[in-house]
Amino acid sequence: MMSLIKKIASKLGVDKSIAYSSSSRIIGAFASVATIFFISRYLTGVEQGFYYTFGSIVAIQIFFELGLNNIITQYVAHEASHLSWINTYTLEGEASYKSRLASLLHFAIKWYSIIAIGFFIILVIVGLVFFSFSYENSDAVSWKIPWMLICIGASVNLFTTPLLAILMGLDKVKEVSKMRFYQQLILPLSAWLGLLLGFKLYVVGISSLLSASYVIIYLFSSDFKKIIHNLWKETIVERVSYMKEIFPYQWKIALSWISGYFIFQLFNPVLFATEGPVVAGQMGMTLVVLGGIQAFSASWLNTKVPLYSKLIALKHYMQLDSLFNKTLKQMAFICCWLLTIMLVAIFIIRQTGVKLGDNYLGDRFLGYLPMILMMIPLFINQYVSSWATYLRCHKQEPFLYISIVLGILVCSSTLLLGKYMGVIGITAGYCLITLCSLPWAYWIYKTKKREWHGK
Repeated sequence: MMSLIKKIASKLGVDKSIAYSSSSRIIGAFASVATIFFISRYLTGVEQGFYYTFGSIVAIQIFFELGLNNIITQYVAHEASHLSWINTYTLEGEASYKSRLASLLHFAIKWYSIIAIGFFIILVIVGLVFFSFSYENSDAVSWKIPWMLICIGASVNLFTTPLLAILMGLDKVKEVSKMRFYQQLILPLSAWLGLLLGFKLYVVGISSLLSASYVIIYLFSSDFKKIIHNLWKETIVERVSYMKEIFPYQWKIALSWISGYFIFQLFNPVLFATEGPVVAGQMGMTLVVLGGIQAFSASWLNTKVPLYSKLIALKHYMQLDSLFNKTLKQMAFICCWLLTIMLVAIFIIRQTGVKLGDNYLGDRFLGYLPMILMMIPLFINQYVSSWATYLRCHKQEPFLYISIVLGILVCSSTLLLGKYMGVIGITAGYCLITLCSLPWAYWIYKTKKREWHGK
């Protein structure tokens, strides 16, 4: 049996990094399903709308991060490809490469200290204004203190993200994935306990704070602390220039990420404002399951980013392409399989009439048509995101214009069709735009790969 499991894992490309990362996603997926039961049992439809719309508002973090985390990982991986580990927390090699790594660490900590504070202030204001004016009976729901707790937790998490990005770039993918694995256990357990105890929407803020606290404790009680400390002490004789090296790349990534916000995060707020928190809650619950599927299958890609960057820095293009093509096939297979399971599971739930208290669980999801219209773009995006990541590991952003165009089209479609056609208009517009963009995305991938690697 163990031999069979190992054989299947090998076929699917499951290494230790993916094992931890995907295990975290599996737990997240099961936790999301279990959380759906708890939310349906202990929150009203209106409170469910608040619960999921909280996440969409917090996603304005994109406007502060501006894709810098991924860039840091790639730049660190490029510099670290010329160095080697003499033990678990000390690098050796040319002083210039170690100096450039140290400069990235100094820059990241200083920059993220500033934006984390700014993010907290803006997040508090945006949330208070949006929820107060978008729902006329908002005073009937206890959401203000939970929102403040969420803002604190999200800001602390934002501050820690560049440290984890640096560690990922240093090829500590397995260790970071392991940390994320345990972190993933904290979020649902605290949420379930809080809902059982009647904390209602407070559970979101409490879970966010516990998650942020765990990351900080882990960073300062493991070898990560020694790695960061040793890098921080390095004498800086040569720096990675932000304006000359990072900014010319980042502004393109930033526009792509901002476009991504308007593509993926507007659905809930628009439905909350136009059709009310109940429909927004249905969209939110559906997106949680779809997001879990996307995140799980993306584990195969995300854990390979440092390796892709290293192979590109060393110009090992044949090895790069072989690994990438194999990974993409594995991702697509996993994604398709999970989407099918989701659809069948919801069908069974509705046919059997599963109830939690006085509520039918099946009623907490979108109808079949809008659900399928959301599944199709998710599957297509497995390919598009993989092509984009492959090209971005070259420290380039050729997907800038397509991201901007898609952001404008999906944003316009969501606002316009959402107003006149509701959830069907939003999902149909998103699906159609994604399908039409696929040939353009593939053309960019093939053209740029040929240009940078040769025939």
